Amino acid sequence: MASLTDLVNIDLSDCTEKIIAEYIWLASFCSCSDFLFRIVFAFRTQSLQVTNAVCSEFYYVRIGGSGIDLRSKARTVKGPITDPNQLPKWNYDGSSTGQAPGEDSEVILYPQAIFKDPFRKGDNILVMCDCYTPQGEPIPTNKRYNAAKVFSHPDVAAEVPWYGIEQEYTLLQKDVSWPLGWPVGGYPGPQGPYYCAAGADKSFGRDVVDAHYKACLYAGINISGINGEVMPGQWEFQVGPSVGISAGDEIWVARYILERITEIAGIVLSLDPKPIQGDWNGAGAHTNYSTKSMREPGGYEVIKKAIEKLGKRHKEHIAAYGEGNERRLTGRHETADINTFKWGVANRGASIRVGRDTEREGKGYFEDRRPASNMDPYVVTGMIAETTILWNGN
Repeated sequence: MASLTDLVNIDLSDCTEKIIAEYIWLASFCSCSDFLFRIVFAFRTQSLQVTNAVCSEFYYVRIGGSGIDLRSKARTVKGPITDPNQLPKWNYDGSSTGQAPGEDSEVILYPQAIFKDPFRKGDNILVMCDCYTPQGEPIPTNKRYNAAKVFSHPDVAAEVPWYGIEQEYTLLQKDVSWPLGWPVGGYPGPQGPYYCAAGADKSFGRDVVDAHYKACLYAGINISGINGEVMPGQWEFQVGPSVGISAGDEIWVARYILERITEIAGIVLSLDPKPIQGDWNGAGAHTNYSTKSMREPGGYEVIKKAIEKLGKRHKEHIAAYGEGNERRLTGRHETADINTFKWGVANRGASIRVGRDTEREGKGYFEDRRPASNMDPYVVTGMIAETTILWNGN
């Protein structure tokens, strides 16, 4: 008699040419203004009058996920699949994710990137999608659409922007929502011995972290490393260098894989930028960035000009760099104050850090340390490219 494990691990390749495609999309937190836009749009498409009363009634409604709300469902397709253009569009019930009204609930999934499925293996795939109305308009929570427009601009494409994103996260005990390895309702010893540490009293969740590392490599994600973080129960993985829009695709799918692995382990994944108040480090998504001009001789001057532009738009970037970031960017625990923009060489208390190697060689990259762990990588990567390449600085 076959066990459940045997059935889950059936190899389909010797009995069918069909494969399983897991379509992944974002049901990201819907801001008040996004939801109001959808309500107004829905009324206008029905030729109904939009009154101030309607607007004020819905302006205060907050619906949708947490900002990292990933959803997925699977379908059978003929394989093998080597390009997302080979896949059909699909749809889902947007009223169940807070992305469409019940009377017009269909949201269309456009396949955009494919990865090998580390859970089903074989020729089965994970498919990163973005979301559109039936008329082909991107829905308000589709942040990939605008990022793709930025990266397809000839000036941006010519600069071949590279990103390396350091995704920090916290593992929580499932039933108490308290960091893994911490005594329930209590605290471990002060920070210091946990960063990149080994040992049962200092490192918590390594099996989950290593499983995620290998699963991402299997999937084809350009994951470049992992490490334990300063706060116990907190870890980091790095993705990159990735070019343009692929950085966002890879981070989102890496997050999805991590969600699936923690699901199996019975552990909760948190991307809260400050999961524990007090003298504990927060969680960020430091974003390393360079352009072709920055990587060539004389690139340090290009880097300094880009940083100057980022400083001029500090408030706009902070507003787009993740929710709850004000709890993390306090000027303590290796952060700059949220209201202050400053940069420095090898300074982890700055908004932008430039490495010693970049300064010495006169070319290289810089690190934007402001993004929160729950940032949308499509928004952050697209905004950095738009500010540093397309914006004239005035």
